[in-house]
Amino acid sequence: MNTIPLVDLAAAHAEVAEEVETGFKRIIAGTAFIGGAEVAAFEQEYAAFSGLPHCVGVANGTDALELALRAVGVGPGTEVILPANTFIATAEAVARTGARVVLVDCDPRTYLIDVDAALAAITPATRAIAPVHLYGQMAPVELLRAGAGPGVAIVEDAAQCQGATRHGHGAGAGGIAATSFYPGKNLGAYGDAGAVVTASAELATTVRTLGSHGGLRKYTHDLVGMNSRLDGLQAAVLRAKLARLADGNERRRAAAARYDELLAGLDVVRPVTLDGNVHVWHIYCVRVDRRDEVLAELNAAGIGAAIHYPVPVHRTGAFAALGGSFPNAEAVAPRILSLPIYPQITPEQQARVVSTLAAALR
Repeated sequence: MNTIPLVDLAAAHAEVAEEVETGFKRIIAGTAFIGGAEVAAFEQEYAAFSGLPHCVGVANGTDALELALRAVGVGPGTEVILPANTFIATAEAVARTGARVVLVDCDPRTYLIDVDAALAAITPATRAIAPVHLYGQMAPVELLRAGAGPGVAIVEDAAQCQGATRHGHGAGAGGIAATSFYPGKNLGAYGDAGAVVTASAELATTVRTLGSHGGLRKYTHDLVGMNSRLDGLQAAVLRAKLARLADGNERRRAAAARYDELLAGLDVVRPVTLDGNVHVWHIYCVRVDRRDEVLAELNAAGIGAAIHYPVPVHRTGAFAALGGSFPNAEAVAPRILSLPIYPQITPEQQARVVSTLAAALR
């Protein structure tokens, strides 16, 4: 069967294969497997791409968020507010700091964090709000920052929005943001990797210190830290892909626009872009009735559709003790459906996705 994957990692690799091979040879010859010049170069390049002065490479996106949270003072006795409709890693990162997870609902149109609900959930114990820039567009961080006041940090979960902007600014511009370079991301490594970006030299130093066993020099441990560092081989991959990321995001925007046209007239709820956002379309998420049946038909026809995310955080076994009711997150979870999208997807492939979807909906 001629399949259409959710994300075509083989096609992505083909575009950078020679450059990655050259980078690997360079790293192996120099034996700079942890840290080194390749990591430093990538950090500088990704900081520049993000419009920020500081980037710290780490082992994965979950670590990136935990380190960013810890850097702003999140820990035991504090609370962090986050949306209920996120990948569980957002809540895991908070829990790993020893802080209390506080969930709020999402906006029913954009699926981004409900700003009013987040601000209403602030207590004297709140140390941070962690908005999730879901599916490739940024949450309204400026409203959260203005409403929360100076005592509450905004720690952005930017795992899905590399290159996205809001009112001309990228993630972390007003404080600190964590991102993931999981292979399927817009900027994906060949394994796990992540980074923290910030405008603050102090926060960047704290993140780097915490991620290197609590010290910046060997056998100097000023803080109780952890081992979370970006390796040279992944940095070589990320440098090759970063040079193509802006173009890849433009191709994703073109693919999303094609889906918008092809889906017009079908019984689906198409995604909504928040005013002021430049979307990078990590995921193209629609809502349909009989979602599980429709998904099964798509997959049986070789269409790599998926769900992001099928279970709100408070309905998982890990965080069931949180309880609570979040009507919007609970209402959309059984209906959301992610369609294949990646820079290399062709109009013909998209037409086949939509025609298969139309048949499944009938």
